[in-house]
Amino acid sequence: MNLEENLNKILSKYDDLQKKVASEEIMNSPKEYASLSKEISEISNLVSLIKNYKKIKDEIKDSKLIIEDDKSDEEIKRMASLELEELRKKGKELESKIKILVLPKDKDDTKNVVLEIRAGTGGDEAGLFAANLFRMYQRYCENNSWKFEVLSINESLVGSYKESTALVSGSNVFSKLKFESGVHRVQRVPETEASGRIHTSAATVAVLPEVQDVEVKIDEKDLRIDVFRASGPGGQSVNTTDSAVRITHIPTNIVVQQQDEKSQHKNKAKALKILRARIYDYEQSKLKKNQSESRKNQVGSGDRSERIRTYNFPQGRVTDHRINLTLHKLEEVLSGNALSEIINELIAKDQAIKLENMN
Repeated sequence: MNLEENLNKILSKYDDLQKKVASEEIMNSPKEYASLSKEISEISNLVSLIKNYKKIKDEIKDSKLIIEDDKSDEEIKRMASLELEELRKKGKELESKIKILVLPKDKDDTKNVVLEIRAGTGGDEAGLFAANLFRMYQRYCENNSWKFEVLSINESLVGSYKESTALVSGSNVFSKLKFESGVHRVQRVPETEASGRIHTSAATVAVLPEVQDVEVKIDEKDLRIDVFRASGPGGQSVNTTDSAVRITHIPTNIVVQQQDEKSQHKNKAKALKILRARIYDYEQSKLKKNQSESRKNQVGSGDRSERIRTYNFPQGRVTDHRINLTLHKLEEVLSGNALSEIINELIAKDQAIKLENMN
């Protein structure tokens, strides 16, 4: 289907939706009315651009007719030529915007996110870096007016996170954060390093779309649930009851542990939410391995073991290896303020790859 046919199809769909939402049957069903209104709202901006684009194309035709007409006055022809140049420029700009908006969307783009960060190689320094990353994403989410709910933090030492998990809720969260999955590397001199030698440590970030019960069915008989007493840094007991929960999904051997809440019931609910996201991610990863074409349609390999970014403290720089982008704004990135610059570049690169594959 070429662009013109695709745009006509979108306009036709919009007209159908407008007729449906105005019907008495739909107006008497609040749920369906809300659903259709949301669908109309999501494409209304695109429809407006398409209508402007078509109007400009008609005006280009009119200008061409005036220029090609032997009976036209020379001054009118000159004005039509100038107008044609401006219309073509506007038309190209609109076409680029429309092409980006009609690109195939990731079906998970509008979903909330389960964010997991694990300390990797580098001992305590890796745990401190994992905590830095957790706070960076928390501030970035606050800047985007997203809700950042801490699900669990496993501290190995004070301020050092062995593993941390959060639920991020808001508008199109996955579409922005999905490129953050992978290995993040830090190069800096630890506070305990007397000789001033630079150490390299790493942490792994996993961005999982939040999924609902209907999307991932979990059979109770496939679960092994263990309860135990919660423990703090160093292993000391922090609770006198068996409130901590460990759930093992036997078919995939995925294990989730939750102990932040004092209530066993709340810990189990949180653990199931994380488990559901991990099972969904596991199934999606299996599908992608069988789709060689998907490798051409994304930034980087998509492999969570891929080293995606380096944070170099001595040089004050952050480098994203997938798009060869370097920013000398280390503190601003880690504060969450300049992270958007990297994420926006990644999104732009992804769109460019998809546009190239469309042509």
